[in-house]
Amino acid sequence: MTSHDEGRADEEPPGPDVPEPEPEPEPEAGAEAGAQAGAEPGAARRGPAWLIVGVVAATLLICCCSAVVGLALSWFAGLLDSR
Repeated sequence: MTSHDEGRADEEPPGPDVPEPEPEPEPEAGAEAGAQAGAEPGAARRGPAWLIVGVVAATLLICCCSAVVGLALSWFAGLLDSR
């Protein structure tokens, strides 16, 4: 260690290197700003959330319907009879 390194260690206490948070960009004036002027802050995220809920509901509906069709075909074919 040199005398320069020793002096520097005494001057600066160790600390976490946490970057400063970046400021949020201001919305640009234009078509997007006009369309979102009356919208709530979280309104942009509601569309994709409802889309996901719709896809999950449609998937469950298709699965349940296919199970019912499969059970009906098995019953008509006599696979569920206990004879």
